[in-house]
Amino acid sequence: MTALSERPAVQARRLTATVRAYVALTKPRIIELLLITTLPAMLLAAGGWPSWRLLTATMVGGTLAAGAANVVNCWYDRDIDRLMHRTERRPLPMGVVSPRGALVFGIVLTVVSVTLLAATTTLLAAGLAAAAIFYYAVLYTMVFKRYTRRSTEFGGVPGAAPVLIGWAAVTGSLAWPAVVFFGVVFCWQMPHFWALAMRFRADYARADVPMLPVVATPLSVGRQTVAWTWLTVAVSLLLWPVADGYGIGWIYTAAAAALGLWFVVEAHRLLGRIRSGAPTRPMQLFHTSISYMALLSVAIIVDVLV
Repeated sequence: MTALSERPAVQARRLTATVRAYVALTKPRIIELLLITTLPAMLLAAGGWPSWRLLTATMVGGTLAAGAANVVNCWYDRDIDRLMHRTERRPLPMGVVSPRGALVFGIVLTVVSVTLLAATTTLLAAGLAAAAIFYYAVLYTMVFKRYTRRSTEFGGVPGAAPVLIGWAAVTGSLAWPAVVFFGVVFCWQMPHFWALAMRFRADYARADVPMLPVVATPLSVGRQTVAWTWLTVAVSLLLWPVADGYGIGWIYTAAAAALGLWFVVEAHRLLGRIRSGAPTRPMQLFHTSISYMALLSVAIIVDVLV
C-alpha cells in the first residue's frame, strides 16, 4: 500500500526533473542577457512603450528563438561538453535527456518561435529570428566554434540580433539607430566572452576548441580585449547623434560615457595584471561587462521615457 501511494510522488519528481533538464538546455541565463537588449530596442523604435501585446509577443517569441538555438548548440556540442568541467553536468552529458529528444525539442522551439513572431509581430522580425537561429545553431556551433580562433567575432552576429528583432517587431523595418545599437552589442561580446574564455581556458584546450585565449598569448588576448572595449564605448557614444530624433539625449549620453569609462578601466586593469604577471582575475571584467550592458540598456529606456 505504501509503495503504491509513493508512485505518483516519484513520477511527479521525475517529471519535474525532466522539465528542468529541458529548460536547462535553453540556457536561461544567456537568454536573460539577450532580452536585456531587446526591450530598449523596442522602446527606442516606438518612441515610448509599445503595446503590451506586441511587447509580450516579441519577448516570448525571442525567448523561444534564443532557446531553440541554444538547444541545438547543446545537442551538437554534447561531445565536447563531456570534456569540459564547466559543462560536464549539462543534461546531455549527464544522460538526463537523449540526443534525439534534445534535437526534436530544438526543432519544435524553432518552428513555434518563428511562427509566433510572424503571426503577432512582423515578417521581418520572424525572418531575422529564423536567420539568427540558423547562424548560431549551424554556422557558429558546427563551423566557426570548432575551426577558427575568430569564432567569438563570428558568433557576435546572432548575439546582437535581438536588437534588430526588437526594432523590426515594432516598425517592420530597420533604421540606423538599430544598426548602431546592434554594433554596440556586437563589439561588447568580445571583451565579455574572452574574459570568460580566459577563466576556462583549460576547459577549451581540453576539448580542442580554438578559442582566442587557447591559441593566442595572454598579452595578445589582453590587448585585443582592450581594443574591443574601446570600440564598444565609441560605438555606444555614436548612438546619441544617430538616435537623436528617437528620444536619445543627455541622460543616455552621460550614462554611456560614465559606464564606458568604468568598462575601459576594468579592461586596462586586466591587461595590466597580464603584463605584470599577477593573477589575471578575468571574471572581474566578465561581471563588469554584464553590469555595463544592463545599465546601458536601462539608460536608453529612461532617456526614451523621460
